[in-house]
Amino acid sequence: MDTLTQYRQQIKTLLKNHALHVWDDRIQAQIIIDAEHDHYQLVYVGWRDSKRCYGVVLHIDIIDGKIWIQQDGTEIGAANELVELGVPNHEIVLGFDPPNLRQYTDFAMN
Repeated sequence: MDTLTQYRQQIKTLLKNHALHVWDDRIQAQIIIDAEHDHYQLVYVGWRDSKRCYGVVLHIDIIDGKIWIQQDGTEIGAANELVELGVPNHEIVLGFDPPNLRQYTDFAMN
């Protein structure tokens, strides 16, 4: 299996794992995948009484062969979970961090 195919599978595994653990049965976890452009999201959608619940929990892109985490609303940290799934940390960019601060992480700068 080539690297990009492996990364795609690891991202899908991560999203599926998080989609299984929604804290409220009134909230639906939706996995949204644009395979043509390598965009992946986990979105929560629903209602709690009269309050609308909607939010992007995870947004991950593959850009120039690296995994870019654009949004991470998880407690553990999607980057750490991807490393546990076998992705090297130098292949993960924390896109939500300012570029000048990425050098202080254990992950890729870009």
